[in-house]
Amino acid sequence: MRKITTCLWFATQAEEAATLYTSLIPGSEILEVQRFGEEGPGTPGTAMAVTFELAGQRFMALNGGPDSAFTEATSVHVACESQEEIDELWARLTEDGGEEGQCGWLKDRWGVSWQIIPRQLPELLGHADPAAAQGAMKAMLGMRKIDLAALYEAAGL
Repeated sequence: MRKITTCLWFATQAEEAATLYTSLIPGSEILEVQRFGEEGPGTPGTAMAVTFELAGQRFMALNGGPDSAFTEATSVHVACESQEEIDELWARLTEDGGEEGQCGWLKDRWGVSWQIIPRQLPELLGHADPAAAQGAMKAMLGMRKIDLAALYEAAGL
């Protein structure tokens, strides 16, 4: 057992969410599903907790009921390798009721916040040429889904 695992509290959709998340990120898998028994408190046979990994990062999705809601104070940050990866994750995570946010942030249909960010963004925003860094920052602040080519263009690179 790992010492630290991030737990995400869902009303009843833990297994559905874990299945989607593991389908999106290469090298991800569901490790264990614990199900409610006859004693409850959930419907017998439904998932109580789902342990899964996203590219080596361990999470537990808990069906704890409707008492808690996700906020932007906690988010899943994904460092994407390409515009294609950004586009695919953005589309899949915002479908069926997800919400686009600013600067590469979104909420999925369950309210979990995600940062879908190109791995090159820190380099652009911290570029040695202040004009390039400022151009990238200004462009990013006007975006929802990050457009990597537009960031490079705005940075003059």
